[in-house]
Amino acid sequence: MEDNMHKINMTFEEIVRQNERRIYYQIHKLNIRDPHQEFYQEGLVAMWNAYVTYRADKGPMATYFNYTIRNRLIDLIRSKAREQEKLNVYREYQQLNETSGNFYRSGSLKKRVQSQDPMLVDFDDLIKEAHQLLSTNQLKWFYFFLIQDMSIKSISEREGVSIDAVKSWGREARKKLRAAKFLNEENLC
Repeated sequence: MEDNMHKINMTFEEIVRQNERRIYYQIHKLNIRDPHQEFYQEGLVAMWNAYVTYRADKGPMATYFNYTIRNRLIDLIRSKAREQEKLNVYREYQQLNETSGNFYRSGSLKKRVQSQDPMLVDFDDLIKEAHQLLSTNQLKWFYFFLIQDMSIKSISEREGVSIDAVKSWGREARKKLRAAKFLNEENLC
């Protein structure tokens, strides 16, 4: 009950002053470099959301703050990793198209490299290439996870399968794409 009284009587600025160290602690604990204060801002938003949704009967406010801030920072880390992965796939594809040779190998086949505007990526060609290498489910992972930037959970819900099944599709797709030198290891995490 006492936490609920504090919630009503304290402004958010007072809550921030008292709990700001929690954000810095989580940033430090997760080994995050935050030169632009992006993660700190995300921590503030998480603290605000925790403050608004806090229910005293569920436990101490401090614990709820820690939990919410930490999970929000982890979500941001994952989001940034997905963005970087898509960027790496794009760069690899562009590098493949801009190589000085006229051909590249995809498995045992030689394929012609075609020049394109460096700012355009033809996802249809990329998907056609992957289609030759991957099974139906692996193609679903490739398209939804890499091209559409959907989460593993969203894909599993969309396809009506478990999260582990989608992860398995991804593992097998990565193996096949690496073996065919379609993409290098850095790009497929």
